[in-house]
Amino acid sequence: MTTSNEKSYFDLHITGLGYLNRIREVKPKKGDSFLACDIAALNGPIDDVSYVRFDARVSGSEAQHLVRRCIQAVDAEKKVMIGFRLGDLWTDTFTYSKGKRAGEQGVSLKARLLFVSWIKVDGKLVYKAD
Repeated sequence: MTTSNEKSYFDLHITGLGYLNRIREVKPKKGDSFLACDIAALNGPIDDVSYVRFDARVSGSEAQHLVRRCIQAVDAEKKVMIGFRLGDLWTDTFTYSKGKRAGEQGVSLKARLLFVSWIKVDGKLVYKAD
């Protein structure tokens, strides 16, 4: 008789659409460098949209390839909108160092960008997953 040591997980995913910003290579003091980006996800009624900002680590070779394709457009301040799936959501607290909120505590929503379903640059569809 054999027993399975395979672990099972409960996955919590966030799907949505949002604007891609601040694509960057992060080089931590310890560990390997990684690709990261911000996503300003659209939320709420169409006629009164609000934005939820996610600071995402780009996971997987396909997602990394697609985000890297967007670097020039983001740097040129074009509107880059993506359909996305995030996982492993967590929060990080920080203290504002400048501006009118200097000294105040803030919270950053962090996640892993797992999948990009489509990309639009200035309203034009440039990628759609199969």
